[in-house]
Amino acid sequence: MDIRFDGKVAIVTGAGGGLGRAHALELARRGAKVVVNDLGGAMDGSGGSSAAAQKVVAEIAALGGEAIADGASVTDDAGVANMIGTTMSRWGRIDIIVANAGILRDKSFAKMEIADVAAVLDVHVMGSVKPIKAAWEIMRTQTYGRIVVTTSPTGLYGNFGQANYGIAKAGLVGLMQTLKIEGGKYNIRCNAICPVAATRMTAGIIPPDQEERFDPARVTPGVMYLVSEEAPNGAILTAGGSVFSVARLYETEGAHLANASAEDVRDNWAKIADPAQQQAYETGGEQALKFMRIAAT
Repeated sequence: MDIRFDGKVAIVTGAGGGLGRAHALELARRGAKVVVNDLGGAMDGSGGSSAAAQKVVAEIAALGGEAIADGASVTDDAGVANMIGTTMSRWGRIDIIVANAGILRDKSFAKMEIADVAAVLDVHVMGSVKPIKAAWEIMRTQTYGRIVVTTSPTGLYGNFGQANYGIAKAGLVGLMQTLKIEGGKYNIRCNAICPVAATRMTAGIIPPDQEERFDPARVTPGVMYLVSEEAPNGAILTAGGSVFSVARLYETEGAHLANASAEDVRDNWAKIADPAQQQAYETGGEQALKFMRIAAT
């Protein structure tokens, strides 16, 4: 059975180009009504124009779909509130949020200004939190919601010159890990997409001869599953070049070192780090229970 979104309403942020555009178009092809949000700014977050969002809306209309453009910055409280209000006035519900908006201010940590950190955190983290928070009670009331945040290999594993971006993208995984728990009983599922794609944000990183292989549209099938009725809850789906995998945070079983000194930690490091019995925990509470169990032995 095909994945369809007939009767569903989706908001995609940063949807004027790249990954967001691909997600918005495919949601519309599959029957969703789509809010195409994009500030239309430069890659560093400066400037703004609604032209990009309006162009995607026109593309959706040409497909026979229904969409509206929204040019608000996802960091602006009033703009986000207006976007949510307009969506509810027009369609009466919000089923899907794909938080995709982002900027880059890459520099080595030695050269990075605090303003570069603050700006990137504001767009990626608060720019995800604000629309999700604004729609959260709507989703709880209708007992249905599908949320995808956009993390990055930098957030999971690091990359030179992207300390600010890495902080932000790792933070979104932390957000997802809690929302999966709090939303579960309301049939709100929250997952993360970790894309590798040829967009303006990866210009100069992905070789020109690989750009077609890493078309953003090749990530989008994963996002469609993460916002579907059958979606998992709390997954980090990595995707690029039509390759899909799941990233998990594992923790070793560890070692009980009664009254440990720093030297005990050093001398038992191999046992502490032994991956033989490592586990991926679903909640922080589960991890705490492990410590209680081992400490009692």
